[in-house]
Amino acid sequence: MITGAHTIVHATDAEAARAFFRDVLGLPYVDANNGWLIFESPPAELAVHPAGPAENGRTELYLMCDDLDATMAELGAKGVEFTSGVTEARWGLITHLQVPGAGEIGLYEPRHPTAYDLT
Repeated sequence: MITGAHTIVHATDAEAARAFFRDVLGLPYVDANNGWLIFESPPAELAVHPAGPAENGRTELYLMCDDLDATMAELGAKGVEFTSGVTEARWGLITHLQVPGAGEIGLYEPRHPTAYDLT
């Protein structure tokens, strides 16, 4: 039986990325071994999107929020760099942000039923 999911963010500067998730996003964590932090993820869902051969197998990480404007203001006040403007799609409002040492992740306000509140 599946009991959870483990997301991996590869980072050229793992310490900077860990500090971002710990200090800026404030995610709870455990120290698995000498500074190897494993963070508690917010409630999650998994979607499968159709793709052509060039995108087959590609995965993306999007954090979700209830109010994108408020969340962007809060994160911006903490120095978070947003790498795109807000895009409106039929499923929600979307932007992207820079994780120091680890590239971009998405942030969005869903406008669809969410799967993480099924249980």
